[in-house]
Amino acid sequence: MLELLLTTYVFCYHFQLDDPLIQLVEDYKWINFFDFDWRLGIDGLSIGPILLTGFITTLATLAAWPVTRDSRLFHFLMLAMYSGQIGSFSSRDLLLFFIMWELELIPVYLLLSMWGGKKRLYSATKFILYTAGGSVFLLLGVLGIGLYGSNEPILNFETSANQSYPVALEIIFYIGFFLAFAVKSPIIPLHTWLPDTHGEAHYSTCMLLAGILLKMGAYGLVRINMELLPHAHSIFSPWLVIVGTMQIIYAASTSSGQRNLKKRIAYSSVSHMGFIIIGIGSITDTGLNGAVLQIISHGFLGAALFFLAGTTYDRIRLVYLDEMGGIAIPMPKIFTMFSIFSMASLALPGMSGFVSELIVFFGIITSQKYLLMPKILITFVMMFYGYKLFNAPNSYFFDSGPRELFVLISIFLPVIGIGIYPDFVLSLSVDKVEAILSNFFIDSFHE
Repeated sequence: MLELLLTTYVFCYHFQLDDPLIQLVEDYKWINFFDFDWRLGIDGLSIGPILLTGFITTLATLAAWPVTRDSRLFHFLMLAMYSGQIGSFSSRDLLLFFIMWELELIPVYLLLSMWGGKKRLYSATKFILYTAGGSVFLLLGVLGIGLYGSNEPILNFETSANQSYPVALEIIFYIGFFLAFAVKSPIIPLHTWLPDTHGEAHYSTCMLLAGILLKMGAYGLVRINMELLPHAHSIFSPWLVIVGTMQIIYAASTSSGQRNLKKRIAYSSVSHMGFIIIGIGSITDTGLNGAVLQIISHGFLGAALFFLAGTTYDRIRLVYLDEMGGIAIPMPKIFTMFSIFSMASLALPGMSGFVSELIVFFGIITSQKYLLMPKILITFVMMFYGYKLFNAPNSYFFDSGPRELFVLISIFLPVIGIGIYPDFVLSLSVDKVEAILSNFFIDSFHE
């Protein structure tokens, strides 16, 4: 709670919105032997995810109130995970980024393997194998970029962003980083750890996974693949759009066939990440701003839906949708909130999901890189996608108490706020997005 208040204080009084450069910089020598610094800083791209992380982690600790077994360890692991996530979003050094990225895996593994469903060990092992496998590529990419063209390793982002590479080498780096971030985002076909993990994890862990963990992959794609490797990104961007579109259709259609409620929400998360990939692939101001907005918007929506699924499970001990039915009468508050957040996730106008997906959609239409026919196809795909609401159980249960209502209303307010006034989030990233995209236009001008 204190950390969230501190973050908000710094954001309100020390962060200048109209400055696209790095602010609030910390730079200390760490390991003199090979010029490795502890270098942190925040810009328009990372301030949104950092505030989101603080907000969702605070609510997830509230959601974890019913955890009685080893509750101190549970909360310690949540805060350790929080540190790793904040570190990843604010590091300005490639090796530090990698260390923070890894630091956050261990608490997640322990949270999954110690608190969760019957198959929790299976899902935790699957999670660690996938993500650690992705991290190998990340480490290779970091070392490759750091050691290229000089005897001293150059690891800070600013120097690497101005470095130019031979096209073949840049493509190799790009594929390495892309694989690492594709596991985390997750991008099809590297997504299979996600439904299993969400199906077994405790719901407060699910809130952190859906709200923040998936966003780290998307953040990495923008921060490293777009900023440091612009030539390769412009080569791969049409494929990103195609993959994103396939992901939206595949995950939305798989979602509606799931019996397990948590797995259904997990597949809908994968589907929503498709919009972020399309926005990143569009290489337009509008598309990339839409992707950043979708990162924030889905962070709220995913966390809310998993929290609702978890509180419902606490009361009725059922996760399979075909066993549920008639929840609206005994538990009207939970049912109402579930309906509201499902509609927001379905992109109901006036909610954050609608605005972010619409902006991504405009971005892809205005992008100069793609021909008209694929655009029309993608438009239809985006219009026809959606998934079902649910009905649940038939006897008397307690409705949501003040703690649950507080968590849900806290998430509901920003969802409506962003839906009505998206400029608040867009004003954070707009200058930084222009700075990133100027690389693409300058490069194409030189060519």
